[in-house]
Amino acid sequence: MSDSPLQFGDPSAAFQACINTNRIERTGLEPILGGKLRQKAVWVDEATCIGCRYCSHVAVNTFVIEQNLGRSRAIRQDGDSTECIQEAIDTCPVDCIHWVDYADLSRLAAQLKEQELLPIGFPSPARKKRKS
Repeated sequence: MSDSPLQFGDPSAAFQACINTNRIERTGLEPILGGKLRQKAVWVDEATCIGCRYCSHVAVNTFVIEQNLGRSRAIRQDGDSTECIQEAIDTCPVDCIHWVDYADLSRLAAQLKEQELLPIGFPSPARKKRKS
């Protein structure tokens, strides 16, 4: 046996390992946790969302309930497996969660900013208050 630091069990081997200098071009769409790249992104139509929270209970790393509006929002495309996200989509009672092309995300986000959404639970401005 040689006294090479590259033997098993010698922690100094980590400091002598070759560094891979090949740079991989990143697009920003690679999932951090999942492995293979998804073909689609998940999007919540917040104008349709009723704030039931089912999706955020099923795919806890992908969906959150937005604090001010009480509506679901996809915060990570790589948070859960495709199967888990699909299960969350299937639990939605108003079908407001959709698979979309990654290229459409910025357009959809811009459309969302243009909409005036009220927090869930507040009366509609078109409703008149009842008189007692």
